[in-house]
Amino acid sequence: MPVPLPPGLDAKVRTAVKHFWATRTAQARKQHRGRKVDQGARSAVTGGAQMDGFIDLFARLIRDAHMPEDCIHRSSKLELPGFYRPTKEWDLLVVRDGQLICVLEAKSQVGPSFGNNFNNRTEEAIGSAVDLWTAYREKAFNLDVKPWLGYLFLLEDCPRSQSPVSVQEPHFPVFPEFKTASYAKRYELLCRKLVRENKYSMAAFLLSESKAGAGGAYSEPAPDLTFTALARSLVAHVAAHSS
Repeated sequence: MPVPLPPGLDAKVRTAVKHFWATRTAQARKQHRGRKVDQGARSAVTGGAQMDGFIDLFARLIRDAHMPEDCIHRSSKLELPGFYRPTKEWDLLVVRDGQLICVLEAKSQVGPSFGNNFNNRTEEAIGSAVDLWTAYREKAFNLDVKPWLGYLFLLEDCPRSQSPVSVQEPHFPVFPEFKTASYAKRYELLCRKLVRENKYSMAAFLLSESKAGAGGAYSEPAPDLTFTALARSLVAHVAAHSS
């Protein structure tokens, strides 16, 4: 039987979206006052506090699934051993009785330069997952429990992220789903393929326009990549290991 989610989940997600845009605006103002404005699109992917509203929500869902508070790590002790590097710091961990229960990564991107940042985010998401699962295979942690690994991505909904993007094919054709796909579509494909290829247990992909997002508005273009689906998968796994 599916583990029930708390009522009003959509309102809670909207609060996290609102926090994202408010925090980003506050960070941008601080950077301007200090005359240390990030170059290009770097400001779109710096400032991890932007996603804290989502991390707080995940932590609440985990507590509601009867996981003890002291097992949930969201502000410290976030390092896990890797196989290709010594450690990686994640956004949220649950560790109980010496067993890694679940891991979460929450990322975002706001324009204007979507191209390079998309490639960087793709390589980061794949590399982090491969590193974790290889370390798991090599018994860096856990012998009895397979951890749950989740990925959340929030992308700015704007004309540039929604416009078709051409691809270069000097030697071989790209996969057909990428031809003229917008950056929004590319991120959707990334999240879906991360799950289908077993790199992540579940992923969610959200879009939010800056002005409407300041009030908490967001959309979910893919029914298989909703926040509810991610939350349900997370809560079911946590509940199975919280007793």
